[in-house]
Amino acid sequence: MPTLAQLESSYRVCYQLTYFMLQPVHLICIDNRTRNLYIIAGNTEELEFQIAPNGEVF
Repeated sequence: MPTLAQLESSYRVCYQLTYFMLQPVHLICIDNRTRNLYIIAGNTEELEFQIAPNGEVF
């Protein structure tokens, strides 16, 4: 389960991707080892984001 900080950051990232950049989001999942949330997006899945449990986006 994502943390509240991860949920807030993922909403912000997905909003910017879909409404401003017009890019589709393909996958959102959490790595059980690191607890990071991963987002894969883009027309050819070239955009990758990691969100740490504290909400920091990489």
